[in-house]
Amino acid sequence: MTDTEEVDFEVDQDELDTTPVLEVPSDQLSLLVNDLHVSYRVFGAKKVGHGAGRDWGVLGRLVRRGAKQPTVREIKAVRGITFAAKHGEAIGIIGVNGSGKSTLLRAIAGLIPPAGGSVHVAGNPALLGVNAVLMKDLTGERNITIGALALGLTKKQVNERFQEIVDFAEIGDFVNLPMKTYSSGMGARLRFAISASAIPDILMIDEALATGDAAFRAKSKEKMDEVREGAGTVFLVSHSLNTIVSMCTRVLWVHEGKLVMDGGSKEVCAAYKRYTDSRRAATSGGA
Repeated sequence: MTDTEEVDFEVDQDELDTTPVLEVPSDQLSLLVNDLHVSYRVFGAKKVGHGAGRDWGVLGRLVRRGAKQPTVREIKAVRGITFAAKHGEAIGIIGVNGSGKSTLLRAIAGLIPPAGGSVHVAGNPALLGVNAVLMKDLTGERNITIGALALGLTKKQVNERFQEIVDFAEIGDFVNLPMKTYSSGMGARLRFAISASAIPDILMIDEALATGDAAFRAKSKEKMDEVREGAGTVFLVSHSLNTIVSMCTRVLWVHEGKLVMDGGSKEVCAAYKRYTDSRRAATSGGA
């Protein structure tokens, strides 16, 4: 599958929430990303060319004789992105695979240290699903407890909201089974339910809504509006432009680690669709 093939441009009226996106006007900043750079180092990449190298000495050369010398290649995933977000905004992030969308979210959440620039957050960001905490060998019940505690809820709050989380995730009796028995959709819904249970200052959702049906997306939108009405900010990464337009008031288009466009959801999504259409046409013409 190519990058453009997975973008959902078809409008299914039965699956879209036709209610307008909630407007929460505010002049207060919740987030400032300033000239952000994020790089990865890939070890073991094939070395190209020859350099002066290092003088290992006679013993070192004997030890290393015949051994492959690992090389390191730097991948620049985010390159100089700058933007500000206000309280109450719902911001979509779009782009083809490998454009840096998920890396940008992880950097905002503080999970990846920047190679350059800075991220200033007024509040506590929560990247959907506390993925690093949820464990497949544990039951849904245990994961709810661990995940909610990791987000800052007290044991009393976890107990009070436990059934609400189960009902929102629509997992029923599966809550008593290990997560490794869950479908991808069930796991995604549970991660969303846990993350949203804490009503974070900044909620970041990465592709989770793609696995839900129309009813779940409607509930997710209500939860996102609840976060924003409480002076929170929501970021949503999705390949579905329909989902982005129906849930977001603003969109960031990221390409090759750079911010290409920042504006209203319909305007940016239309420009992105023109780009992907032309890219698809060029690929088809050259086949």
